[in-house]
Amino acid sequence: MTDQAMDSGGRPGASGGRFFGRQRELKSLRSDIERAGLDTIAGRKAPRARVLLIAGRPGSGRSALARRLVEEIAPDYPDGVLTARLTEPGGRRVPTEETARQLLEALGVQGPPGADEDELSQLLREALAGRRAVLLLDDAADAEQVDPLLPDDCGCLVVAVSGGPLTGIPDVRPCTLGGLDAKAAIELLATFTGSVRITVDPQAAESVAEECGGLPAALVLVGGWLAARPKLSVADATRQLRALPDDGEQPSQAARPLARAFRLVYESLPPPAARLLRLLALAPAGIADGHIASSLAGSSVPDALDALEGFAALGLLHREDGEYRVPGALRPLLGALTESLDKPADLRTARARMLERAVRQLHSCRAVTEPDSVPARKALAAMPRALRFEHPAAAERWLRDRQHVLLAAARVAVADGELDTLARRLVSALVRALAAHRGTDAAAPELYGLHRLVLGVAERRELHRERAAALLNLADLDARSGRTKDALARYRAALDAGRAANDPYATGRAMESVGGAYQELGDWHRAADWYGRALVQRQARGERADEARLYGRLGTVHTYAGRYGEALRGWRAAVAGYRRVGDLPSQARALSEAARVQEYAGRPQESLHTCHEAVEWARRAGDRRLQAALQLRLADTLERLGDPAAAGLHRTTAERLLEAEGEQSGSTYEIRSVMAGD
Repeated sequence: MTDQAMDSGGRPGASGGRFFGRQRELKSLRSDIERAGLDTIAGRKAPRARVLLIAGRPGSGRSALARRLVEEIAPDYPDGVLTARLTEPGGRRVPTEETARQLLEALGVQGPPGADEDELSQLLREALAGRRAVLLLDDAADAEQVDPLLPDDCGCLVVAVSGGPLTGIPDVRPCTLGGLDAKAAIELLATFTGSVRITVDPQAAESVAEECGGLPAALVLVGGWLAARPKLSVADATRQLRALPDDGEQPSQAARPLARAFRLVYESLPPPAARLLRLLALAPAGIADGHIASSLAGSSVPDALDALEGFAALGLLHREDGEYRVPGALRPLLGALTESLDKPADLRTARARMLERAVRQLHSCRAVTEPDSVPARKALAAMPRALRFEHPAAAERWLRDRQHVLLAAARVAVADGELDTLARRLVSALVRALAAHRGTDAAAPELYGLHRLVLGVAERRELHRERAAALLNLADLDARSGRTKDALARYRAALDAGRAANDPYATGRAMESVGGAYQELGDWHRAADWYGRALVQRQARGERADEARLYGRLGTVHTYAGRYGEALRGWRAAVAGYRRVGDLPSQARALSEAARVQEYAGRPQESLHTCHEAVEWARRAGDRRLQAALQLRLADTLERLGDPAAAGLHRTTAERLLEAEGEQSGSTYEIRSVMAGD
């Protein structure tokens, strides 16, 4: 584990990831791990994991100290280290459900999409039960963010980083940071200036450390400024820091050293670079790469990458895994400059360029998964080389690595309020890319959040068709997660929105889904009623395939309700409908369900005849797997009729069909009472 520049006081490439000072704090924190807690002293078993708090201002090296502590104690916790950042550089508090889901994914557990904070927190505690692991919770705003994440197992340890106390969490062991001691501060400065400039004027180095208040973030900025000016002495830096005039709005005494160090570096930048640095305050989640910086500044990607690398050398950005992060300590300073120097219209244009670039990248990411003959794949060839992916694996890797940034960009676009069209395009492109590369089931948690964003925009803009679509998508995810009552409420709301938009597809889909929700709840009467309403609409529009499917759904609920006469009429109508549209496999399945109903109704010979008919239609359709499934259905029926010899013949026929398909008998699908189209 290496320490990043603004947090640790070490700069990758300059200090080799070295850690400076804080030995007294490290020793105190390690001793707090072993020290008896209040419950132990009282003779009770500790009910929860111990919490160590590292408190300090942004830029004090608090995160680096936490990482160094965790690195040292990691061997004592064989179940690993879980890390989460609770506040984004832009100041957004990460919701507890997002953090819990992130930690669960690190443990190999996927929480259900749409689950709330309480459910995911409970899942996290269950996943950590019996483990010895460390949770590093960085940049916590308050105790309300930390408390729901605390494991119930006292074998775990929580290391929290915050700006102040975590009031309300019992037995927290705090460690409050100030500046580095003079020796450590000078060592840090020397990694940038070299030892010679320190040796020739050690008093000037002490003065710089004093002007920076011992804050690693401020020392790194001044060190980067000096490293870019090898002919200047350390005393020159001291003089320039002291010569900086105070702004109209004075920062607090504690914030003053970092503000002045930042101003020293910022005012040395050329105007184009200074503008790009300010615009990085718009970067989603405070993270930028060549494309984000290029689109914000309206420059080429190589020029943007050169600028980002220059900012990292000056300590203005952190370089992490091919991307650059705006330090949380500097984000307020950049935001203040942006508000005072940049016009709102220019900022909105820059943000729109950034989001448009993301949309194009997502289109490319999805298009690379399409066959060569698809128009989207042909359009991919016309895109600039920088936006194209060589193969699907490269696109999938990019999507996985950039997913957190893309989701943050979608939130930013929706929150803007003036870019709703672009926001909808971005969310749509992200949904399609996630579904193409990960599948809708695996990406369901992310898709749930994206559909909620679309719903927010649709409600704000009174876009009834988009509102209906978002509600239907959310309800489908609720239904798949077992929240049937929540799904029912959303399906009803989608029906209202579809009617307001005069959208027959949305209304028909919503009515059918309401019926499906009632069916799941076992309310056969209401299910049949809603399927009937949906059927009337499909008949009026001449949608024959959907009409046949709905007859099948009516047959299903009537079967469950024991109304075998009505069920048989529904399945026969489904058979006739599929025959009209030429869907032979569905016709065979519907006949099979009709045979099931006849058997339930005590008419075994009719059931046997209908099942033979279903086998014949499956044979005509050329679907061997369906034939095999129907032969097994015939065998089951014959066994119940007391003819095991005939049943054995049909089972043998099914096995031969499956062998021809290269499958085992256990892999054939069952003929279910719910139609495949459902």
